[in-house]
Amino acid sequence: MRNILQTISNMLWGWHVLIPILIVGIWLSLKSKFFQIRKSKFWMKTALFGSKSEKGKISSFQALTAALGGSIGTGNIVGVAVAVGTGGPGAILWMCISALFGMMTLFAENMLAAKYPQKKGPLGYIERVKKIGKPLAALYAVGCFLSSLAMGNMVQVNAAASAFSEFGISPEMSGFILAAVLFFVAVGGMQFAVKITEKLVPLMTVIFFSAAVVVLWVFRANIPSAITSIFEGAFSLRAGLGGAAGMILAAKTGISRGVFTNEAGLGSASFAYDEVESLTPVQKGCLGIFQVFADTVVMCTITGLCILSAQAPLNLEGAAISFFPFEAAMGEWGAKLISFCTALFAVATTITWCCYGREGLFYLTKGKGKTTFAVVYAFCAFLGCVVPLDFAFQLGDSFNGLMAIPNIIALFCFGSEVMTVIRDKDRKVRLREKTKKASKLIKSKSRQK
Repeated sequence: MRNILQTISNMLWGWHVLIPILIVGIWLSLKSKFFQIRKSKFWMKTALFGSKSEKGKISSFQALTAALGGSIGTGNIVGVAVAVGTGGPGAILWMCISALFGMMTLFAENMLAAKYPQKKGPLGYIERVKKIGKPLAALYAVGCFLSSLAMGNMVQVNAAASAFSEFGISPEMSGFILAAVLFFVAVGGMQFAVKITEKLVPLMTVIFFSAAVVVLWVFRANIPSAITSIFEGAFSLRAGLGGAAGMILAAKTGISRGVFTNEAGLGSASFAYDEVESLTPVQKGCLGIFQVFADTVVMCTITGLCILSAQAPLNLEGAAISFFPFEAAMGEWGAKLISFCTALFAVATTITWCCYGREGLFYLTKGKGKTTFAVVYAFCAFLGCVVPLDFAFQLGDSFNGLMAIPNIIALFCFGSEVMTVIRDKDRKVRLREKTKKASKLIKSKSRQK
């Protein structure tokens, strides 16, 4: 059975999927003249000062917390350690480079989903691919539904239950509590989920950053050498090979296992922004850029600096490498704090992926099966807390492949439309600047008269 699962996983998820994901990000970045860098002020402003929610609607902040909840998982803590252990310190820089291209991939996904809102999230633009759109969308929906049960649920709650056990809570009790919460999320959908994520995501982020600041302060003398090792390692012979492998490993396991968790290439994040009606397609795309920036460039880099500045032994197991700096800086409380963060990250992921999987099922059943999905999702949550999950990672890889393949095909098909929107945006900005200059010139001449 294990060999069969491995064969299926290799067919649906591997280099043949990873390379197109990276290529589409590079292609979009080059064609847009690196929009994510040129317009950094614009997308930062859109994310931090977005729209407020109207009655019965979701605000951009709520949608962003939901998307971040889905992408920020246990991999932001454990996954960085795996990347560093595999490719050396230079892998951190490779992760940031890949995230730079991933920003445009997520921008395109969100923008296209907003432009074609006839179906939820990425299903709208995938369905419009000529001749094969509907079969591709159905394939995506199947992958989304199944992935939400495996990688978005069972794997995450298993990590949460392990973390809660540090506080004396049994896996069975964790299972009951998480199953109950996720049942109500599955019934309520995104409208209910964002009420949790808008409080949970800022809380877990503050706790994690506070703990990281303590670690970096305790080992502050080692920070310069840690930064140097990242850049030296990224371009040395060992890191050029091992670090590049670390980047690919981080990209692969981050999408499928919460290791590299920005979800660029899967299209799933666009589900979170679907009900935000007060933003333009470009603004929704900008939220995607910020999501990748916050998730990978900021959080993963900080985790990496904590590991390197604390000089954690890289021969430890992945989780132990990440936990080492916090325990070394704060003792037993540091270990408990990072365990609590891991649990919160995992719970946030299950809440958001519950909504993603729900939409995948609804596409297949034409909106039917809400209660059935809630029961199945809750049962999987309980099961994930109490049983070993050796095979769940392979299942998750396969299901994510079912999502990535149709999505990447659609992105290549509609990439030119993304570029048209960006060029229109640039043209309007230039026109606005010319108008301002002309206005200032007229005012200046009138004063001289």
